[in-house]
Amino acid sequence: MDFYLTALLQGLCFSALALGIYISMKIFNIPDITTDGSYTLGGVVTGVLLTHHQSPYIILPAVIIAGGIAGALTGLIHTKLKINALLAGILVMTALYSVNLTIMGRSNLPLISVSSLFSLLNLVKDPNQNAFWILSVFVIVITFLIGYLLKTDFGLAMRATGNSESMIRALGVNTDRMKITGLALANALTALSGYLIVQFQGFADISMGIGIVIVGLGSVIIAETLINWFRITKVWLSLVLVLTGAVIFQLVLAFTLAIGVDANLLKLITAGFVLLIVSLPRLSFLKAS
Repeated sequence: MDFYLTALLQGLCFSALALGIYISMKIFNIPDITTDGSYTLGGVVTGVLLTHHQSPYIILPAVIIAGGIAGALTGLIHTKLKINALLAGILVMTALYSVNLTIMGRSNLPLISVSSLFSLLNLVKDPNQNAFWILSVFVIVITFLIGYLLKTDFGLAMRATGNSESMIRALGVNTDRMKITGLALANALTALSGYLIVQFQGFADISMGIGIVIVGLGSVIIAETLINWFRITKVWLSLVLVLTGAVIFQLVLAFTLAIGVDANLLKLITAGFVLLIVSLPRLSFLKAS
């Protein structure tokens, strides 16, 4: 049971990542690969500052700003230099590898005997239950803030930019600024996931972000499938389903390990699972026709 509880906790840690992918890919229709680098950046900044005995409350805004800058750089390269969004993200992600390695000073940073968010806040005695309540509060606050933002005039302009850029530009909205802001927000959320996961697992690693975009994408695709099934149009419910998708994704991976699949094959299983989710609507269509 603890095995699945750990998977649930990891799903909550990845909720911010899933929301970030949702903003970049579903609201702005931008395939943002910066995610791999900004997730690691959030973890690296957290790890280094924790080893320098900084409070997690001070580290949090630093992580959000660092992730936001990474996303803004991708947005600037894409909008101002007119470089394809996918290539812009790859360029920033590649650069961030060196930045992260320079900040950390080595490839792996253990956080043994270092105070973290989960050790400073003791809501209940059991460590896993304590982590669950802390992460639940984080997820609720983040979801509320993002939901509120998307319901404002600014949020509506962001959503309109993704739906019909030419139309919203004709109404006088600076779409370049919207894209830069959106990518900054998405990567700030991604870095926040790195902040949470590093404190949860107790170490930061330079390779922790490799393929992490698949985790976020898988979570969003699960959510999108549920949204289409239940014909959901409300923003709040869509965000809740994105969070649900993140948890379901981790539980599926936990089940895969529980039935005895080799851990070395986990990335392969992850890719196959995402492929299956993506293919389901098309397979259903082919079967119907």
